[in-house]
Amino acid sequence: MKNIKRLALRSRMITREFWFVPAVMTVLALILAETGINMEEKYGVPESLNFVYGGGETGSRSLLSAIAGSSIGVAGTVFSITIAALSYAAGSMGPRLLENFTSDRGNQFTLGTFISTFAFSLYTLRAVTGSNDQPFVPHYNVTFALALGVACVGMLVYYLAHITRSINMTQIANLLRNDMRSALMHATLEDDPDHDGATAPPQEFWLGGETLHAPSSGYLQLMDTELLLKLACDAQVALLLHVRPGDYVFPNSVIAVGVPRLPENVMDALTLGDRRTVGQDLEYSVRQLAEVAARALSPGVNDPVTAIDIIDRFGDALCSLQDRRWPDGVYYHDHQLRLVVPVTDFDGLTDSMFHMIRQYGKSSPSVMLRMLEVLGTTASCLTDAERRGVIRRHAGLVREDALRGIENSGDRADIEDRYRDVLNTLANGPVAEVRRAARHAVRQAQGDRAD
Repeated sequence: MKNIKRLALRSRMITREFWFVPAVMTVLALILAETGINMEEKYGVPESLNFVYGGGETGSRSLLSAIAGSSIGVAGTVFSITIAALSYAAGSMGPRLLENFTSDRGNQFTLGTFISTFAFSLYTLRAVTGSNDQPFVPHYNVTFALALGVACVGMLVYYLAHITRSINMTQIANLLRNDMRSALMHATLEDDPDHDGATAPPQEFWLGGETLHAPSSGYLQLMDTELLLKLACDAQVALLLHVRPGDYVFPNSVIAVGVPRLPENVMDALTLGDRRTVGQDLEYSVRQLAEVAARALSPGVNDPVTAIDIIDRFGDALCSLQDRRWPDGVYYHDHQLRLVVPVTDFDGLTDSMFHMIRQYGKSSPSVMLRMLEVLGTTASCLTDAERRGVIRRHAGLVREDALRGIENSGDRADIEDRYRDVLNTLANGPVAEVRRAARHAVRQAQGDRAD
């Protein structure tokens, strides 16, 4: 059974590769060059087209040679700059962010412009003949090659500005924030007051069922829930998955249980790969941001401002979720249990967001204070009691680690003050948040006067 979603995932991964857009542009340039040559051989150049290049064979050769040589030379420069940017990104922000640079369409189109200009000019150059009997100059192509040369100059200017923005830490944080928010919006549902939620059966229900062992290893990149449900319904069985997108599947490990038996072709609905991907893997973008913050808090970098920026992005994502409903991962058909899959919940998401930053930043007062402030603001956006309890738990962990790692009495007092603000917001809701915001404004004003 063919998995359309798997094909779509593979296609999306291929089109995001660094070579894809330059390769397509080069092929199109060669086709366009051949088309221009054929048109001129058949129809010539009307006298009314005054803008078309009108030089002879020698001038055409010199012009095309200059464009081809300069375009491929600058392409090498562009590639060198890209490698330098990737090295900087890998060293300061982590190697997992390299994909964000290589899949950037601006970088791909810039390199594609130079390579396609080289291919177009070189292909056209072979058509220029200087025979006395029948000389031929592809005027259309030479004119278009001139236009491509001008475009290369514009793309070079654009690329220098673009690559500078791309390695800016704030820009990277915003891009990862957008990926994270998009993934969360797709994974969650609009709040439905009438939705009661389905509950999974106890573990005893699955005892004695037929187990599926992983035939290979890799990250689970895609789980086709619709296909899994269809397979279970067709076989009239209940199916339990032990893995979720983003998990690493070990060879021969148990990944599914079927009661009373397994349906056929379960692996057709599961796509394994060598790396994690954005999409169903909700924690992937979160971990990318958390890794940037952790590296910023390392002794060799010591950049708490970047960590604070990341904490703000996490608060942004949680407040955007507000009270959107998380899927329960339990599927019934005709009142019969057919499928249970593990899902990421609010608790696990916040753990991925804050645990690593708290552990690495526990001796940084500014980071811990900002984390408590963001938790307080997030608490004001949530009404679900369970989620507010998660915020309370994280605030307690931050307070405990901060008091253990910070020795200055003034900083410790500020930690206690921010922690009380979180508790007041959790207890009293928006009213407490207004009071907290007012106190924060007073503190800022007092700091400005002190400066």
